[in-house]
Amino acid sequence: MEAVVMEDWTEIETQRADDPDLPLLDEIARGNQKAFEDLVQKYDRKLLRIAEKITLNFEDAEEAVQEAFLKAHQKLHQFQRTSKFSTWLIRIALNESFMKLRKRRQNLETPLEYENAEGETLPIDLADWAPDPEQIYARSEIREILLGALNTLQPALRATFVLRDLEGLSTEETALVLKLKENAVKSRLLRARLQLRERLTRYFRQPMAKTQASS
Repeated sequence: MEAVVMEDWTEIETQRADDPDLPLLDEIARGNQKAFEDLVQKYDRKLLRIAEKITLNFEDAEEAVQEAFLKAHQKLHQFQRTSKFSTWLIRIALNESFMKLRKRRQNLETPLEYENAEGETLPIDLADWAPDPEQIYARSEIREILLGALNTLQPALRATFVLRDLEGLSTEETALVLKLKENAVKSRLLRARLQLRERLTRYFRQPMAKTQASS
């Protein structure tokens, strides 16, 4: 089954005025291309972090971000300001990242909008998993370990985890980017955390074992 790519560029909700990027968008509308360069400078690192964690390939991530900015520039006149510009831009970058995955994996098993809640059994005991995955990610010595674990997550779960836990978007913002209900975001996030916990348990428990052995 092919990954679902979100191409709904036309927003239909009420315009919002709490977007800090609106002055730059107004400048771009007046023909000031330097304003778009300012937007690129503002978001390029964030988008690259997201794209790299989705594609797990730096070159693919760079290409995805470049293509995302190009598409955003081309489609900017279609942005109706009903969500924040950053939400719209991250959604584009995610689309491009998942298209890179599609090209790399001809038999991509799980689309972005796939839900596998029916009949799925997951562990529920989280008491012994003290560190959050994003805290572990901050420790550079096991960065590659977590990237490997992220690679085992279904794309839908990986996107939710990257946005919510690693990039620090709120549940509401993550839901807007992925076009999901907040309950669906919470469900996916729980599943992603549980699956990562399962794969990383030995790294979390190793220091505890050493402490007990020395006491």
